[in-house]
Amino acid sequence: MKNKEFKILEDVNVYSVPDGIKTFLEKGTSGIIAQALGDNFTIIVEGNMYQLKGIDAEAIGEEKREIDSNNFANEEEIWNVLHTCYDPEIPVNIVDLGLVYNCEIKDKNDGVEILIQMTLTAPGCGMGPVIADEVKQKLSSLSGAKSVDVELVWEPQWNQDMMSDAAKLQLGLY
Repeated sequence: MKNKEFKILEDVNVYSVPDGIKTFLEKGTSGIIAQALGDNFTIIVEGNMYQLKGIDAEAIGEEKREIDSNNFANEEEIWNVLHTCYDPEIPVNIVDLGLVYNCEIKDKNDGVEILIQMTLTAPGCGMGPVIADEVKQKLSSLSGAKSVDVELVWEPQWNQDMMSDAAKLQLGLY
C-alpha cells in the first residue's frame, strides 16, 4: 500500500506532521499514502505530510479502519493495543520504539484504572498530544477500562538504545 496514489473523495480533517496541527483537506485533492500502520495512514498531499485517522480512511478510498477489542483490560491486552500505535513518521510501533516507559493497572471494583507513562523521540514533537490521545482512546475502548491516563514524561530522555532489536533491524540501525 506504500506510495499508493489517491484523490480525496470527501473533505476530511487530518493532523500535520510533525507539528500535530489539525488541518482540513478538501475533496478532489490528490496525494500519496506513505505508510499504513496500526489503524492510521501517513499521507503526503502537496508536499506536506499528514496523519489520517483510520476511521476517516474512506475519504481517500480505503476501507475504514478501527482497532477495536472486546477483550478485558488486562495487562496482556493493554500491551497488544499499545503495539497498534505508531508515530506517523516512523514505521515502528511506540512499544518497540521504546517510548512506553510504564504501564500501571489498578483493579477497582467497577473496572480497571490504566496509567501509561510514555515519551517521544524528541521533546518538541508536535505529534505528542495526538499520539497520547490515540493511546487513551484505544485503551478506553477496552472492556472494563474505568479510566485511562496517558502522561508524557521526559526522564529519562529517549535514545535509540531504548528501541527493541526488531525495531533497530527494521530501521536499518544494525
